[in-house]
Amino acid sequence: MRFSKKSEYALRALIELTANYEQALPVQRTQLANEQRIPLGFLEGILLTLKNAGILTSRRGVDGGFRLLKDPGEVTLGQVIRTLDGPLAPIGCVSQTAYQKCEDCPYTEKSSCAIQSIMLEVRNAIAAILDHYTLEDFVRHADLSQKKMATPRSRTGHKKTKPSSSS
Repeated sequence: MRFSKKSEYALRALIELTANYEQALPVQRTQLANEQRIPLGFLEGILLTLKNAGILTSRRGVDGGFRLLKDPGEVTLGQVIRTLDGPLAPIGCVSQTAYQKCEDCPYTEKSSCAIQSIMLEVRNAIAAILDHYTLEDFVRHADLSQKKMATPRSRTGHKKTKPSSSS
C-alpha cells in the first residue's frame, strides 16, 4: 500500500505546524511551502482540506496563516491520512469507514474469503500503527531521528565519547 503525495506533503506541513503550536502564531502558507519544499498550489488544497476537516484553522491578513486547531496530541496520523486519501483498507470489503460489498466476487456467498481475511489483517495492522501515533509523537520521533543523524560517529559506527580524564 502506498500513500499519496498529498498525504506525504500534508504530514510534512503538519510537522512545521506542530513545531509552531506552542507559540500560537499562524504560519504562512508560503513559509510552509518553502520550508517543506511543497508546491504552493498543491499545498493550498491540502491546507483547505485539513481546515475543512477541523484539524487546522486559518487567519487572513499580514499576520495570518495556518495553525493547528486541535492539540497535536489529539490528532492521529490515521486521521490525517484518511482525511486526504480516504480509507486505509486495501479493498472495500474490509474498510471500517467506507465499507463496500464485493459485487463480482464469487466468495461473497460463501462463509469465508481468503482475500478478505488477509486484507483485513493488513488493514488492521496499518490502522493500529497510524491510529497509535499522534502529530506530537510524529514530531518527537522526527526530532529524535534528526538528533541521531547529527551525532558524530567514529568509523566503527559508535558514538564518539569524550576521553576520560583519569590520570
